[in-house]
Amino acid sequence: MSALPRIPKLVSRASTASALTAATVAASVLLPGMAGDAQAATPAAKALKVAASKKGSPYQWGATGPYRFDCSGLTLYAYKKAGKRLPRVAADQYNATRHLSAGSRKPGDLVFFHSGSYVYHVGIYAGGGRIWHAPRTGKTVSLEKIWTNSVWYGRVR
Repeated sequence: MSALPRIPKLVSRASTASALTAATVAASVLLPGMAGDAQAATPAAKALKVAASKKGSPYQWGATGPYRFDCSGLTLYAYKKAGKRLPRVAADQYNATRHLSAGSRKPGDLVFFHSGSYVYHVGIYAGGGRIWHAPRTGKTVSLEKIWTNSVWYGRVR
């Protein structure tokens, strides 16, 4: 008798969505170790998760974590944990990224707030027009809606 799972019988009893789940399970049985590799997170996804994990951490000017942050300190910390290097301040981080249009942004990209050519704030794009950021003195790391159109986007290389 074969050790392979009976996929046809399993699929015939399942809905389409369940069939896809069954195929995934069968593939993990036939190719152990491959499912984990296929689902490995990108540095951007890891950085986004790290930033979100810092929710509620207090803002402190010049702080780079792990318990207190300023805006660029949070992005620096999150990407460092994801295995990427960034410069210390927001303007230098902008210059170190690949610049993107709003239509090309993805979760994990950096959002730079500017006045003219002066970059004054940075956060990590979370999707849905929201960012994780360390706002200012008296506030904590939080998820907020992007409040202005004066933003540029950058992808960490």
